Amino acid sequence: MPDKPAAELVISEELVRRLVRAQAGAVPGAGNLSLAHVADGWDCSVWRLGQAWAVRLPRRALSAPLVLHEQDVLGPIAARLAVTGVGVPAPVVNGRPQLSFPWAWSIVPWFDGAAGLGIPRAERADWAAPLAAALIALHVPAPADHPVNPVRGVPLAHRDAGVAARLASLRGRISSAALARAEMLWATALAAPAWTDAPVWIHGDLHPANLIARGSALVAIIDFGDVTAGDPAYDLAVAWLAFDPVGRAEFIAATGERYDAATWTRAHGWAAAVALLLLDHSDDNPEYAALAAEALQELVR
Repeated sequence: MPDKPAAELVISEELVRRLVRAQAGAVPGAGNLSLAHVADGWDCSVWRLGQAWAVRLPRRALSAPLVLHEQDVLGPIAARLAVTGVGVPAPVVNGRPQLSFPWAWSIVPWFDGAAGLGIPRAERADWAAPLAAALIALHVPAPADHPVNPVRGVPLAHRDAGVAARLASLRGRISSAALARAEMLWATALAAPAWTDAPVWIHGDLHPANLIARGSALVAIIDFGDVTAGDPAYDLAVAWLAFDPVGRAEFIAATGERYDAATWTRAHGWAAAVALLLLDHSDDNPEYAALAAEALQELVR
C-alpha cells in the first residue's frame, strides 16, 4: 500500500506561477522565467524556476510549519556552511499564504547536480571530507527558540517504543539476521552515554537523497524541513546511510576529534533506526527501500 501521504490540494503550474508573479519581487523577472515540476516528496512539491531557482511548497497542512522553520533559520546556517563549499537552500523569497494557497512557501537556490540516492556508494567517497566539514560547521549550539522536532535528535530512549514497533512490523518480511543486527545495534546505542552538551543545530533528515553532487564534488545539502537542535549523532548516522566502508572511514577520520566515541555509538544506532523506518515505510518507493536494505548491510561492515 502507498506510504507517501496524499497531497491535500492540487499544486498546479498555474497556481505556482500565480504565487511567483504576486510575491517574487526579489527575483528579477521571476514571473516570466520557465517553470517545471521536479518532484513531490512526503512534505513538499518542488518546481524549478528558470535556471537558478526552485519553488518549494508544502503539500499538506502538517508540512506547512517545516517551510516556516527553513525560512526562519537557514540564512545563518547557509552562511556558516558556505565557507566549506557546501551549499544550503536558504530561501530568497519567503512566500506567504494568499487566497489560492493557505500556507507559507519559498523560493530557494537551485543546485545543479544529481541527488546522491542515484549514485553508487563506491562513488561517494569524495564527498566524505566536505560533508564532515559541513556538519562540523552546522553542529554549533542553537538558541533556545530553535524549531522543535519531537523525533529528530532526541535521546534514543524517546524513540525506543517506535523502533520496537518497526522491528515487530518487519518480522517475517525481511531477514531475521538483519533484524537481529539492527536490534543489537539499537540496544548498544541505548546503553551509550547520552548527549549532555547544549543542543546543536542538526539537519534532521540526512541521507543520500538530500545530498546533491556534481561529478565527484559535493555541491549542497538540501531539504532542511526537519531542522532542529539536539544530539548530532542523528546526523552522523549518514556515515552508514550514505557511504561504503572506504567512504565511511574517510568521513569519520575527517571529523577528527569533534565527536566522542559515545556519539558515534549513538549514530550507529540511529542508522539502524532510520534503516528500519525506511524499510517499513517505502512500499511505494523502491529507491528508499533499496537504500534501507543497503544500510542494514553497511551497519556490520
